[in-house]
Amino acid sequence: MKKKLISTALLGCLVSLSACGKNSGNDITPPDGKLDKCTLRFSWWGGDDRHQATLEAIELWNTKYPEIKIVPEYGGWDGWSEKAGTQLSGGTEPDIMQINYDWLISFSPDGKGFYDLGQLSEYLDLSQYDSEILSFGKVNGILNAVTVSVSGRGLFYNSETYKRLGAEYPRTWNELMSLGNKFSSEGLFPLDLDIQSGGTAWYLAVVYVQQTTGRQFMTLDGQLGFTEDDIKTALDFYKELEENHVIRTIDMRTDKDGTASLYQSPEFIDGRIAGVLEWGSSVGKYEMSLPEGVLEAGPMLTDDNGNSGGWLIKPSLLYALSRNTKYPDEAAAFMNFMLNDEEAAEILGTTRGVPSSHSAESALEKKGRLTGLAQENDEMLEKIDTVTISPYMELAQMKEYYNTAIEKISYEKADTSEAAAELYASITEYLGKIRK
Repeated sequence: MKKKLISTALLGCLVSLSACGKNSGNDITPPDGKLDKCTLRFSWWGGDDRHQATLEAIELWNTKYPEIKIVPEYGGWDGWSEKAGTQLSGGTEPDIMQINYDWLISFSPDGKGFYDLGQLSEYLDLSQYDSEILSFGKVNGILNAVTVSVSGRGLFYNSETYKRLGAEYPRTWNELMSLGNKFSSEGLFPLDLDIQSGGTAWYLAVVYVQQTTGRQFMTLDGQLGFTEDDIKTALDFYKELEENHVIRTIDMRTDKDGTASLYQSPEFIDGRIAGVLEWGSSVGKYEMSLPEGVLEAGPMLTDDNGNSGGWLIKPSLLYALSRNTKYPDEAAAFMNFMLNDEEAAEILGTTRGVPSSHSAESALEKKGRLTGLAQENDEMLEKIDTVTISPYMELAQMKEYYNTAIEKISYEKADTSEAAAELYASITEYLGKIRK
């Protein structure tokens, strides 16, 4: 992907095992250069497609390396970061963890919150990664995690609903706005934004303002780039989506779906919601909710002049090891298997996005497996100038601020000027505190 930094249910059984044991103190077990018999815990979140593929890969590992047993812990995204935070603070986290980009700030601000992977080169092949990809997982020069894939959100549409209405996938923001009239006459929506999944609605509004202003919402080191007026423009844009019947109001969404995620909503499954904004690395859960081939990738939206800038990319997820693991060599060997092994790559496919590992990507390419919505989304992002998302933008508290502002204007408890002033003040104060 071109990058332009504008400034500088198969719900998993959450197994509770002591596994190889935990060290609640500050001592870190050094690697000993050999693989011992043990049981290791591996945790991840995702949809059914990711769960099924990962369990198959673990089964392959347990068959090939029976003396190092991997016990899975998995589930959906909602509440996952809070669970992980509780484990990390109590020293009960799994040996190998799928982590989110912002967790490096939250749980390892000094670079010592996770195991130093630089010490484990005997079993973890880092030569399969470009230096820039590896830099995403470094804190204070310490390699805390390895990026599994780099991804961005894209727009995906129910092709059957669009064809039935004779509608084309939008290419510009104005075309998106104009779709509301055509869909509303049938009681349908061309798109929806699931705020429960973590700032999705705010994300699209940020892309719109970044594209129209050329300013980055937040820099990689946590500096706010938007003015209060920019934030108001973003909230105005969201409100306009509701008013033009492009997306449901929060009240409508709650009434129909309750607390269910959008991909589990009957409104989406039945085609009444005909579009979603989702990470390319996670779109499989939406794809599996519809008949094969129904969900299709749409264009990255531009302004009327064809300017496509402002879309965001990031490490979609990373793998890290517990700093408390008693078996770092064994944990590193399993991480290497999940990242670089060709057989594992064929099983996992693109359920975590297109792999950043050269060996895994090559394995998929040789088997003709670099296809599907994740790959299509990546190819579209490759053709435009993208912005690397700030990990500070992804922090849980930040998402709470975004969603609070959007809820206030959706429920008409505040106008966009009032909500923008409050959001600007909250972000500014919070960034000032956590950057110290």
